[in-house]
Amino acid sequence: MKHSLAVITALFLAILISGCAIFGAPTVIDETKGWGVERLYSEAEAKMRERDYEKAIAYFQTLESRYPHGRYAMQAQLEVAYAYFKKNEPVLCIAAADRFIKMHPNHPNIDYAYYLKGIATFSERGVVEKLTRQQISDRDPKSMRASFFALKELITRYPESRYAKDATLRMTYLVNQLAEHELHVARYYMKRNAYVAALNRAQYVIEAYPDAAAKEEALIIMISAYDALQMEDLKQDTLRVLKTNFPESEMLVGKGVPKDQRVWWKFWESLYAK
Repeated sequence: MKHSLAVITALFLAILISGCAIFGAPTVIDETKGWGVERLYSEAEAKMRERDYEKAIAYFQTLESRYPHGRYAMQAQLEVAYAYFKKNEPVLCIAAADRFIKMHPNHPNIDYAYYLKGIATFSERGVVEKLTRQQISDRDPKSMRASFFALKELITRYPESRYAKDATLRMTYLVNQLAEHELHVARYYMKRNAYVAALNRAQYVIEAYPDAAAKEEALIIMISAYDALQMEDLKQDTLRVLKTNFPESEMLVGKGVPKDQRVWWKFWESLYAK
């Protein structure tokens, strides 16, 4: 009797399990079943043109898993990185580009992978700035530096790349923004009378970004900080540097101030008093 009960229980469980399989979640049909490598690639490209990046990524990844060798697989890996870029997913874009670089260091389009790494975070900042109405220079410069060094690696390794010119322009922009970020912090310290901290930030701008547009204001901040710290010799030395490099500086002479009353540090204080 006990044996019969055990058999009945086992049969019941088997029926229950099979019932769950029958009436559970529907079976996912693989629409790409039977597709060759060329069709997979062409369908993925079509999805890219339609801006259906999620579907395109799925097709490219399916292609690579089924046909892991050959030019289609390599190109699919690069296309995945680009699709993630277009999808505004910079972390995944960079990961895909890094994977491609590691797997195919001698690929003829390797420069494009480095370029994607650089513009991935560059693009991300633009999105965030639009959403938050926050200036790039007011934000954490970590992503800006990452973008800069990725683009720098591109033009260092491949100076003749078709992407080198655009990368150089973006690097110039990033340098100016990184310098502006340091000035943003220096202004903050000046407003709070933290003169040594402000001086250090301004000096860093001069040393790290000597060609940046922010150099002029960095010198002004240094002069003002030295004046507040009563370091007259250093103040005069920095003032001479300012006059030599920016003889027509509006910050130096002051806007709308009579020549005999132009006191540069008072001008600076009035400019950032808000």
